[in-house]
Amino acid sequence: MSLQVINSPFNKEQTELLNQLLPTLNEQQKIWLSGYLAAGTDSGSGAVQEIEAEEAAVKTRHVTLLYGSHTGNCQALAEDFSGRLKENGLQVSVEDMDRYKPKSLKKEEDLLIITSTHGDGDPPDNALSFYEFLYSRRAPKLDGVRYSVLALGDSSYEYFCQTGKDFDKRLEELGAQRFVERVDCDLDYEEEAEDWINKVVHSLGTAAEEKKGKATPSPQAAGPVYTKKNPFSAEVLENINLNGRGSNKETRHLELDLEDSSLEYEPGDSLGIYPINEEKLVDQLITLMQWDPELSVTLNKDGEVRALREALLSHFEITVLTKPLIEKLEPFTSNEKLQEILVSKETLQTYIEGRDLLDLLADFGPWELGAEELIQQLRKIPPRLYSIASSRKANPDEVHLTIGTVRYESHGRHRLGVCSGQCAERMEPGGNVSVFVQKNSNFKLPEDGSAPVIMVGAGTGIAPYRAFLEEREELGAEGNTWLFFGEQHFTTDFLYQTEWQRWLKDGVLSRMDVAFSRDNEEKVYVQHRMTERSRELFEWLEAGAYLYVCGDEKHMAKDVHQALVSIVQRESGRSLEEAEAYVADLRQQKRYQRDVY
Repeated sequence: MSLQVINSPFNKEQTELLNQLLPTLNEQQKIWLSGYLAAGTDSGSGAVQEIEAEEAAVKTRHVTLLYGSHTGNCQALAEDFSGRLKENGLQVSVEDMDRYKPKSLKKEEDLLIITSTHGDGDPPDNALSFYEFLYSRRAPKLDGVRYSVLALGDSSYEYFCQTGKDFDKRLEELGAQRFVERVDCDLDYEEEAEDWINKVVHSLGTAAEEKKGKATPSPQAAGPVYTKKNPFSAEVLENINLNGRGSNKETRHLELDLEDSSLEYEPGDSLGIYPINEEKLVDQLITLMQWDPELSVTLNKDGEVRALREALLSHFEITVLTKPLIEKLEPFTSNEKLQEILVSKETLQTYIEGRDLLDLLADFGPWELGAEELIQQLRKIPPRLYSIASSRKANPDEVHLTIGTVRYESHGRHRLGVCSGQCAERMEPGGNVSVFVQKNSNFKLPEDGSAPVIMVGAGTGIAPYRAFLEEREELGAEGNTWLFFGEQHFTTDFLYQTEWQRWLKDGVLSRMDVAFSRDNEEKVYVQHRMTERSRELFEWLEAGAYLYVCGDEKHMAKDVHQALVSIVQRESGRSLEEAEAYVADLRQQKRYQRDVY
């Protein structure tokens, strides 16, 4: 509301000056000014003391930042943003949702939530307990709590950022006050996340103005720091196919040189690779639209310019169709059939499945669309994360990966996974690839080397367990280890077979059960082997074992989880509800960890 001469005791000149000043003041300045003016008209000190108390209350408001993270992106953002808030004079605590005591919610002042969404709109594993508590009858009223949510997701999925949306809605239902609107981020989340934290800092920043110019300059690093924003160019040392002749699969074992990178990783972490699109696909797209491949186009808000072909090869996603992308492109065509597929969710999903940008442009022309206009609608090509298959202690200055090649036929064309195809066909020893390390605190070996370890994996889900055993061998860990591994055929698909056999012989691996689903008339999977060994498996859990699951979430990981609950129920005599609580408790103790995709 603006001051006017008719609604205030000020003259015209005073009113104009005040209207210029007031919108520029932050909350702290307004409180100080009101106290100053009050003190000037009150002979006593009561008003001044009251204002000083209000100032102190503002300065000591506490910010709690909770993260629910699957791949580590949300955790990294939480740690980064907590530093930003502290720099602005705020008291901040950062916690993994699994370790946070949800009954403390009603005592919070300012609550920030950063969360990803997993699978079909599900919370990440480390957010499950917190999510369930919020939606239970035990959830308290949160009057007086202020909050904001940053949600990470992938717009190619139907339930985009669903967990963040659920948290946002539920906190409001419980009476909390939203002080910054929720932001839903796609795979290319950095800029939107930056905008969100800037708004949060602006809203909460009590000492931001005082801190400016007082910050101590950071010491200069000895060399370049390689991160997701500044990846390291790693040389390819080895690239071999692990599968035997006649296999239905192609699994690549990559060894990359990290010398001089200063990159550090632990077993359970992932390596991010920035892939390059297939040249044939890019050329077909440019030819279809009759564009000049050397045309200069703008990559980002900073005005960085590249040739169109290079931009499509290295910077933008062209192999995945999403509803937001189709909606952005629809105004550029007069073809009414594109509007028709957007009307129905089922029709849209049927069309999207197995198609890419080239299909869309070929199917719904003619287009009134220039190259620059197309680039502005595309999202950046996201890095691909792969579980690291090596121990840095065993392989200094190297990192190993296990990558399954994606190849399939769809709608009359041969399709190739963007990164897995590059690894299989265009990544020769001596070449280079841009990489960074993605930490994953939710998939880590126990600190106690004597603790038993159970590892369950299928296909490329075996990768982190190779790293686990290399690490335990180097450390001389004495705890028992048990590996369940599944694939299609024993003769062609037993990945790293000789290494498991050596570790069994040397005692690094205590026991191993395998399931080769296509070698028998009746398919047998890892969950069946677990069920066959249910008594021993439960005894291991009772003895303090840590259980790890890595692989496909929709099928393998879900089936393994159900098998685990059934094993606990049968072997302990618990009810289904009690068995589920037992497994949930394992997860909260970090004794049941999953790296699923």
